Amino acid sequence: MQKTQPTRERASTPRPPAGAGRFWTLRRQDTLSGWLFVLPQTLGFLAFVLYPLIAVVYYSFHTSNVLSGVTKYAGTKNYSQLVHDPATPSVARATVLFCIGLVVINIALAMLLAVLLNQRLRGTTVFRTLFFSPVVVSLVAWTITWNFLLQNNGGINSMLHVVGIHGPNWLRGDNSALVSVVVVQVFKNVGLNMVLFLAALQGVPRSLLEAAEIDGAGPWRRFRSVVLPMISPTTLLTTIVTISGSLQVFAQIQILTEGGPSNRTNVLVYFFYQQAFDNHDFGYGSAVAVVLFAIILVLTLIQWRLRKKWVFYES
Repeated sequence: MQKTQPTRERASTPRPPAGAGRFWTLRRQDTLSGWLFVLPQTLGFLAFVLYPLIAVVYYSFHTSNVLSGVTKYAGTKNYSQLVHDPATPSVARATVLFCIGLVVINIALAMLLAVLLNQRLRGTTVFRTLFFSPVVVSLVAWTITWNFLLQNNGGINSMLHVVGIHGPNWLRGDNSALVSVVVVQVFKNVGLNMVLFLAALQGVPRSLLEAAEIDGAGPWRRFRSVVLPMISPTTLLTTIVTISGSLQVFAQIQILTEGGPSNRTNVLVYFFYQQAFDNHDFGYGSAVAVVLFAIILVLTLIQWRLRKKWVFYES
């Protein structure tokens, strides 16, 4: 009689993995834990970033009556109004001049201060603290202080009067108002870019500088051919952040000049505030906000595409 081998057949049958019949597996627990961790950030992004952005684009194609609460579709009327608005040329001019002045002075001054403070001299820690301290000061308090200093009878003109110089009314002059706002903003934020450049300078390998010096390169040649390429990633970062920030400056304009005189300091973001909240024209204000968002987005993308020419390891 032939014998069967049930033991061998049972041994050859593969066993299901432990927990295969359960729904609440360890992998699903880990997945759920991950979603719970990112849920607050996701909800915040949806509620405070994505929804307002969609709402602004929606309202830019509508006209809204605040008193009656009626919103009507207007097509591209708001954008056409922005193009033909008599104030648009002066607002565009102020925005471009403010952005160029702030970016050029801020980046150049921050790099110069970083180079000076990177020297191994006594007292550099004190100067680093002094230059960085305005960054942590309240923006409103800083701007109000400068508002008093730049008045016709303020602290700066008082000091000039001591040496026999009659200073102008800095915040009301046609040419001095925009320059004053730029200087106030530069002094407020130059310390942040200075710290970034200082960290980048301290990361430049000493061996490269020593090799360039042995080859006969002078200080300026070493800085131009070795230091600048090595800190190019930081230069790209500070440029993008500074340009984006210059197009979103509001509190300084509101406190110092309110867009005057004659729209000389009325930049695009403050023009948006005037239309939406002073004139209660939310449709027109939304159109201005969309244009501002598009400008910032395009400038950022252009700079990001040009990184292959700026950043040494992207080439």
